[in-house]
Amino acid sequence: MFALVDATSYYCSAEQVFRPEWRHRPVIVLSNNDGCVVAANRLAIELGVPKFKPYFQIANLCRQHQVVVLSSNYELYADLSAKMMQVIGRFAPEQHIYSIDESFLSFKHCQQAIPCLATHARRIRQTVWKYTRLPVCVGIGPTLTLAKVANKAAKLSASSGGVCVIDNDVVRQATLASLSVSDVWGIGRKTAAKLTLMNIHTAWELANTSPTMMRKQFSIEIERTIRELNGVACKQWDDAKVDKQQIFSTRSVGERITDIDSLHQALCMHISIAAAKARKQHSLCKVMMLFAHNSPHDSYPQSFKVNVNFTCATHCSAEMTHAASKVIQQLYRPGVHYYKVGVGLLDLVSSQHQQFDLFNVSKAKPQLMQVLDNINHRYGNDTLFLGAQGAQQKWAMHRDFLTPQYTTDWRHIPIIHC
Repeated sequence: MFALVDATSYYCSAEQVFRPEWRHRPVIVLSNNDGCVVAANRLAIELGVPKFKPYFQIANLCRQHQVVVLSSNYELYADLSAKMMQVIGRFAPEQHIYSIDESFLSFKHCQQAIPCLATHARRIRQTVWKYTRLPVCVGIGPTLTLAKVANKAAKLSASSGGVCVIDNDVVRQATLASLSVSDVWGIGRKTAAKLTLMNIHTAWELANTSPTMMRKQFSIEIERTIRELNGVACKQWDDAKVDKQQIFSTRSVGERITDIDSLHQALCMHISIAAAKARKQHSLCKVMMLFAHNSPHDSYPQSFKVNVNFTCATHCSAEMTHAASKVIQQLYRPGVHYYKVGVGLLDLVSSQHQQFDLFNVSKAKPQLMQVLDNINHRYGNDTLFLGAQGAQQKWAMHRDFLTPQYTTDWRHIPIIHC
């Protein structure tokens, strides 16, 4: 049996941990630069606040209903997630962290020691709440897909108490019949639309289709999903993560960039982010792509791109920044108000098998990069950074509704008045 433990509206719930007075109020969290709604709790959704809607279009609605509007506090979310996963991991010998707010547990080698799975699931919820003040739902099933289905049912049913256990065919049939086919793990929007045209509306109807036939019409993943819905284990988590073949860092800016110096600073910042990711997975970059463009909603949308080829593959931020300085003129156009910039590292190779060039001396500084990464890992991102990024970044991301970083910044530690 497997369990999926999933935090309820995680971003909103994380914000409520240190602000308990918000637990009975509608709360939404916005994306980078406070652009659109990326998370909304149940009360906000009931008021008609749609997810992924630009905030400026619903600002009046939020003010009218006194919705708590917040910027994304990524530092807080990551730290609380780590604490939550540590607590969840106590309840099974095997754990797989699926995302920032979801974790699978396997009871394969300890199920006989658990007399009642439902009681065990409720204990998980109680313990996570006790130590982190984060509400979670727990779904248990004989396959990963059924565990996901059970978790979805636990969220949707008010009478479930946040727990659903699929341990027999009667419960399996009732649970699958209550869910739409689009609620099934691995069924995307386009696939769900095609299945609806085939008169397959519920998860139960999907489970009763022929896996072989559906494989011919769709893919092997659909076949695996159908078999998993029928209790046949076809999917498993893989602890060995595959290295990324490409690494990108891109973001819209808080204030439009109009001068070449700011454009250079923004690109250098993204180079540092992407290079740090490459070093973390022990990869070297042969080709670096730099790009910048204004908004697609502008009267005359413009985009610019340039590729930089390295003779010797590198992951040195200093070397990449120096290379970007030579081509910045190809990206800059006077009069263009740049809205989004980014960097892509392409043609990645392993640093364990690096190919050098006899006639070109590498300008990489691996010892310096190791010191840079160690300091930033210990004291926080951008504790140490390249001067090319600029000390005063007017174009930096705006987070006008940002809450304190209670658990990761000494200046924001909560003060208790007794």
